[in-house]
Amino acid sequence: MDSIEFLRQFRFYEYAIFDFAISFIGVYLLSPFLSKIFIKIKIDIPKKNWLFLTLPMSILIHFIIGEITPMTKYFLDINSHYFLKILIIGLLILGIKDIKIIKK
Repeated sequence: MDSIEFLRQFRFYEYAIFDFAISFIGVYLLSPFLSKIFIKIKIDIPKKNWLFLTLPMSILIHFIIGEITPMTKYFLDINSHYFLKILIIGLLILGIKDIKIIKK
């Protein structure tokens, strides 16, 4: 067992804690850079909003590239996992709430 597999064995329900931690740490470290890029195209996205958008973006990206993770599968399942759907939609709303278009 390599170290990544070892780290991914710790789970909260079916989700690997390591995957969540890496995702949020990565977005936290990239958020200043991402905010600067979007400022150049006249969209102001606060750094904290990137953290709210982490899970909704991950579901979208996994869906687009065809890598269907358990969370993506559960979110797309129309007959169950309503708490996950409410959580992701709530995070999406919190993430887009303070985004502003710069008019200069």
